[in-house]
This record gives sequence, structure tokens and C-alpha cells, in this order.
Amino acid sequence: MTEALLVVDVQNEFSDRGLRAVPNHVEAMTAINARIEVARKERRPIAWIQHFNRPTESRAFLPGSWGAELSPGMGPKEGFGPEQLFKKVVFGAFTGTVLEQWLASHGVTQVLIVGFFAHMCVSTSAREALVRGLDVYIDAAAVGARDLEDDLLGHQSAAEVCRSALLQLSDMGASIENRDVLATFVVEAD
Repeated sequence: MTEALLVVDVQNEFSDRGLRAVPNHVEAMTAINARIEVARKERRPIAWIQHFNRPTESRAFLPGSWGAELSPGMGPKEGFGPEQLFKKVVFGAFTGTVLEQWLASHGVTQVLIVGFFAHMCVSTSAREALVRGLDVYIDAAAVGARDLEDDLLGHQSAAEVCRSALLQLSDMGASIENRDVLATFVVEAD
């Protein structure tokens, strides 16, 4: 079995200076960097996913903006296993890209997903991978979300949003790694 690392939307917009700041950004980036280091050491394929919004959608993730750039030190490097950057304009990494074909060309049967937002692009990409028959793993320490608020539906903290997204993905068949981090999500959500 060949496992690839999918690094979803590790972009400046999620940092504390970004328009979509994630409260656990520093901790998640530390875990993401650790996963990248291991994948490179093992020469596993790494798919880098970068999100762009259309100007009519949001001020965030606009092509050419600082927020849309990959976070410092992130992106494909030579001298390791195969690494490729895939750009998308929707939540799922497979939609409108050649990610599926790229993974197949490297014999990938399972993916480990890290990145942002757990409830949007990570979740959608995980679902797309599951319906394509890939085994999906998600590192709970290497994802993040943001608080959500709706007049009718109420409020969820970033920790609760992340826990809920991972719970749903687990129910669909994704394996959640570093589950000990989930305990902190539950404490923060209460």
C-alpha cells in the first residue's frame, strides 16, 4: 500500500493575520510540518492543495494576494518523493484537478490528510477520497477550524466545529489519528 500526504490549504489566510484565522494555527502547523518531514524522509508522495476564491465570493484567498499564498516554507520541494501542487476553486481537492490521476500514477491507495478548514476543504477532500475507494486518515492535531455563528442555528466554537467534522468523517469510514487531541476539543467546547 502506498500512502500519500494531502496538505490541504496551508495558506497565510489561516494565520493570525489572515482573514480566516484559525485559533490553533500554530499548533496545527507544527503537526503539519512533522507530517511533511516524515513523508519526505519516507519519500512518500505529497499533494499540495491551494485554494483560490473568485473576487465575487470573498476578499479572502484572492489569486495574487498574500492570504492566498502558501504559508512560509510550504510547497513542493525536489529531492524527496514526488510532490505536486494542485490549485482549486471549490472545497474539494479532487474536483476540477488531476489529483485522482496523479495519485493513481504513483500507486496511492491511502491518503493522510492535514490542513484547513476541517469542516470545509479537509472534510470535502476526505469525502471525495472515500468515494474514490481510497483509505482516508486524518491527523486531528494537524487540522483546524474557526468559530461558526448563525442567527437560527446558534454558535459553535472552533474546537467544536473541528470535533464535529472529524466525528462525521469517522462515521463515514475515515480513520482519525492523534485522537488524544480530541479530548481537548471536548473540554474547550463545553
